Amino acid sequence: MKKIIFALFILILGGTVFFFGWVQIRVPPGSYGVMRSKTHGIDPVVIREGEFRWLWYAIIPTNTALNVFTLRLVEQPIRITGSLPSGNAYALFAGLEADFSYEYAGSLSFMVKPDQLPVLITERSVANQEDLEAFERRIAGEIASYSTRRIREHVAAGNELGELSMDKLKEDILREYPYIENLSCGGAMVQYPDLVLYNSLRKIYEDYRRGQQKSQESDVSPPANRQINARIRLDELAKYGELLTKYPILLQYLALEKGGDGKNPDPGED
Repeated sequence: MKKIIFALFILILGGTVFFFGWVQIRVPPGSYGVMRSKTHGIDPVVIREGEFRWLWYAIIPTNTALNVFTLRLVEQPIRITGSLPSGNAYALFAGLEADFSYEYAGSLSFMVKPDQLPVLITERSVANQEDLEAFERRIAGEIASYSTRRIREHVAAGNELGELSMDKLKEDILREYPYIENLSCGGAMVQYPDLVLYNSLRKIYEDYRRGQQKSQESDVSPPANRQINARIRLDELAKYGELLTKYPILLQYLALEKGGDGKNPDPGED
């Protein structure tokens, strides 16, 4: 009888130890867990549904705490409006009524990488689901701003939107934001300017400005040179004036030099 009771005690004790160390059971389906402990800090391995995890230090009372997160697909709309640089000036120069404004409508979506949750806890102070959702909103806004800037620069350079490689844009975003995955970017121009007309007017205007500049440089060169030479001469005279003021005896020397023979002039001469 004692052996049976002892065996039951061992089984119950072993089951209890196993249960408290079985951390995966604490994570609800569809969620991810990150274990924190006083003895081991933050466990870098994320606890996932369907992956058995048993941690011996989890059986120590009050030693561990489990952070549970639910990851979702984050969606962010993108709307860009603007006008091509100096478009109105080019149209006015050519005497045309042309509208070079544009509008882009699109969206992006992504998910936070589960494996990055321990990093986010350590480096971004993401301690709970509320912190995670705030982080997702902030990152979504930053990625939208980054995409908007890239699209504006591309269109402002007079390029067709189709020439902007979305794969390259996604690659750049993922490099800038290594915490995310499953990134999707898409959209289209709701209003698009006539780039052929814009580029033609810009070239005509730039050619005209270059011609005007060359003409002005040719007309202004002689007076400009004279002004520069006069300025140099004035600087030289100012230096002579300072020198003569400081050393008046030089005036007598200059007078002797002007006589030509280096001798004192005749006092009786007028």
